[in-house]
Amino acid sequence: MKFAQFVMGPAGCGKSTYCGIIQEHFKVALRRTCRVVNLDPAAENFAYDCYVDVRELISVDDAMEELDYGPNGGLIFAMEYLSENMSWLEEQISDALDDDYYIFDCPGQIELYSHLPVMREVVDMLQNQDFRVAGVYCIDVNFIEDASKFLSGALSALTAMVNLELPHINVLTKCDLLPPNADVERYTDGDTQAILADLRKSTHPRFRLLNEALGQLLEDYSLVSFVMLNREDEDSIELCLAHVNHCPFELSTSGST
Repeated sequence: MKFAQFVMGPAGCGKSTYCGIIQEHFKVALRRTCRVVNLDPAAENFAYDCYVDVRELISVDDAMEELDYGPNGGLIFAMEYLSENMSWLEEQISDALDDDYYIFDCPGQIELYSHLPVMREVVDMLQNQDFRVAGVYCIDVNFIEDASKFLSGALSALTAMVNLELPHINVLTKCDLLPPNADVERYTDGDTQAILADLRKSTHPRFRLLNEALGQLLEDYSLVSFVMLNREDEDSIELCLAHVNHCPFELSTSGST
């Protein structure tokens, strides 16, 4: 069995940085190789050693130049092109052996997870290649500035979880930027009632029933809780990786975590 993380989240949330942190942790602490695959055709700079780069097949710049598309249209076209040429990606990872560990750095546009099939097709291909895949959804600490922003991020995570049907972990990134006395427990511990209480203070009363319904939805899916990741804290990195590796399908690091 081979193992993979499917790293998702909105643009700028620290997905590439997360991939680099985990790759470095494998190299230094676990003395294992972790191969990172870039699936974002709009990527510019990497925080990791890239093993496979989708831009070798197609990039957003190619689509924009050839078809006169804008950035979003170019991304959708590039991902659909990947879908039509999935054999290319299969060939790139065809040398994967049992117990190999991969991380797939995914694009951030929510439509790729809400109503387009391409990301589900990538997951299905990996599972057909005997990969056990865990979904990792990242949002950064800016999403806990207010309850409504956090609710939006959590609902996006739910969309990805439901459509990809993967064992799923949520990660709160950039925690090294939090002030010393920041109150984040209501988000990391899944305190739905505290979040709803904040929403009652910050939104019009006519939205109360809607907010409560959305809060109940998140609570029913046990999605409100997040694992904190602080790149400057090795214990935080180990704990985050342990959560991913022990989600329902139990990814393996061969007993190293």
